[in-house]
Amino acid sequence: MSLRPWNRPLLEVKNLKTYFYRRDGVVKAVDGVSYSIFERESVGIVGESGSGKSVSMLSIVKLIRGRGKIEEGEVLFEGRDLLKLDEQALRKVRGGEIGFIFQNPQTSLNPTLRCGVQIEEAILWHDRADRKRASERAMSLLEEVGIPAPAARYRNFPFELSGGMKQRVMIAVALSCEPKLMIADEPTTALDVTIQAQIVELINRMKAAYGMSTILITHDFGLAAEFSDRIIVMYAGRVAEIASTTEFLNNPRHPYSIGLLENAKMVRGRLNIIPGAPPDMIRPPSGCRFHPRCPKATTICREQVPEETRLSEEHTVFCWNI
Repeated sequence: MSLRPWNRPLLEVKNLKTYFYRRDGVVKAVDGVSYSIFERESVGIVGESGSGKSVSMLSIVKLIRGRGKIEEGEVLFEGRDLLKLDEQALRKVRGGEIGFIFQNPQTSLNPTLRCGVQIEEAILWHDRADRKRASERAMSLLEEVGIPAPAARYRNFPFELSGGMKQRVMIAVALSCEPKLMIADEPTTALDVTIQAQIVELINRMKAAYGMSTILITHDFGLAAEFSDRIIVMYAGRVAEIASTTEFLNNPRHPYSIGLLENAKMVRGRLNIIPGAPPDMIRPPSGCRFHPRCPKATTICREQVPEETRLSEEHTVFCWNI
């Protein structure tokens, strides 16, 4: 499908760099990442663990803590640079305009508060309704996300629910203020296969119902392809390739993308494992960070960072040998 049914980008990330300062060195977790998310678009961000997927998303709303620091870049959300907002202004964006579904609802939900109350609090925090209407909205959302007997579940504590039910409560919390952008960070990791499919289908239905943009962060290329209009592949803190899902499935160009796709297809019934391991991000390889694992690597790959090559309006790749 065309990537331009949406008139303008909802989110523009430009040259984002987020580093973590440790005693043994600086981890360049996100190192010059740029991409756009359009209105009503579904985007999958894929890559192995440590590729910078989750850190880039947390950086968008300045949720980097501890030794992490956003060193450089712009994050334009409807034209506003979120990195320049103060904490009070950002709190209105977090949960209000940008919703988050985290991978582990067990740690994301407050174990001491009833599920319904947690949905209410999100609504009240952003001044979207009074207590009575917030309670009604919370009950409605529990039903909307497919939780049976919502009146009873409203009074349940998180420990009384299954993993799939807890994730549905998290989705209800994320939807409570009708955000313009929903970010789902590995939302099915702790769930069995059947429940995973249900949760992804639910997020898709909610996207259509609320008319919002969605970002799915995952290491599962197959899941991203099923969910997304467009896919962004990240490797070692940088973007490797961006394309529409159809283009990716038919014509992946970066060697890393090709490897991910072959793994997802299980060629001849076996996983075609990409050789080697992700690099040490304190001492990443020079040039293209994938070159130590790449069968096509040449001298220029080892010496120079790949430039952006735009193959079409819908397809961009960062590789010297395409």
